[in-house]
Amino acid sequence: MAPTTAKDEAAVLAWLAERRDAMIALLETLVNTDGGSYDKAGVDAVAAHIRKFLEGYGIPCETVPNDKFGDALRATVANGAAGAGANSTILLMGHRDTVFPKGEPTRRPFKIEKGIAYGPGVSDMKAGLVMNAFILAAFKELGGAPAPLVGLFTSDEEIASPSSRPVIEGEARRARAVFNSEPGRPGNGIVTGRKGGVFMRMTVTGKAAHSGANFQEGISAIEELARKIIALHAITDLDKGTTVNVGLISGGQTVNTVAPEAKCEIDLRFVTPADRDAAMSAIRKIVDTANVKGTSASLEIAGEFLPLVESPQGKALYEHYAKIAEEVGIPVKPAFTGGCADSGFSAGVGAPTICATGPIGGKAHTPEEYLEVDSMVPRAQALALSIMRLS
Repeated sequence: MAPTTAKDEAAVLAWLAERRDAMIALLETLVNTDGGSYDKAGVDAVAAHIRKFLEGYGIPCETVPNDKFGDALRATVANGAAGAGANSTILLMGHRDTVFPKGEPTRRPFKIEKGIAYGPGVSDMKAGLVMNAFILAAFKELGGAPAPLVGLFTSDEEIASPSSRPVIEGEARRARAVFNSEPGRPGNGIVTGRKGGVFMRMTVTGKAAHSGANFQEGISAIEELARKIIALHAITDLDKGTTVNVGLISGGQTVNTVAPEAKCEIDLRFVTPADRDAAMSAIRKIVDTANVKGTSASLEIAGEFLPLVESPQGKALYEHYAKIAEEVGIPVKPAFTGGCADSGFSAGVGAPTICATGPIGGKAHTPEEYLEVDSMVPRAQALALSIMRLS
């Protein structure tokens, strides 16, 4: 494919700038559509809106079905060759699910006040989905991409992508570059490194007994759980970036019964795979060691994110993007975060990856989540131009 010209680039940038209001309109539609991770119908309804927009521009879309979670939506703008082999596509990623309970858009619908947009998932990450959709449409209308573009709109990132991970990894293995449009950080941050995470459930089993008449016959699962929690939290090493947090606990039968069972949910965060292995070894030792005689415990991994570890190719991709973002008038800076994302999966299979290329926002997962509306067009322009100039 012939290199793009300054005229080609200007046409794409102008096309995106002219569609600011259309971007906001689609964002409002997506934010006001329910889409919690476990709400398959809602997450699929978000996909239907995106699909309608893309197909309106003649962009073919494919559904990757899933019985339990939302389906994945894959869109292709086949500029250039077919893009079947390794290093052949450019991948734009984003997730449709949010962390909020059903009905949240009714309680807190989309609104804009003084240039700031609010609503469930407005920045994490429905604005990124809108941006990716409009970039795909721009290239469909005007051309200029050096390779086929794949837009992947997944359904379950907030719960560690149990259904989407293999889809992401399969697409990433073909990609010469991956841009994950999670929210840009305030101050124009682009995420080049993320922690990995493991979400676990531990169950402790003891023996019930009347806590007054037969106390000595009981074996307290709650006492054992309490001792284990102290040991789990002691694994935290802030200097290394390893943290262990027990975020949920439950257990017991009645106030006057020695607890026969207790449970907790554990969040491990780590910087490198080696740190993960060391922490998991320590966690399993705690699970297997009984402090209260007669108790036993089991551990289940509920979900896992890989870390986004910057590779030389990933660093080069960031520098490529940063140079172009400065041209567009939004100088960026690299950022590291303890939050996990799907970008770890794409980087984990060797694809050059940068994250948080979406419009700028903050306070995700809270009622105060916000989006800087004026960041939508410049961020879209920076990504589009970065795609056009990929070698």
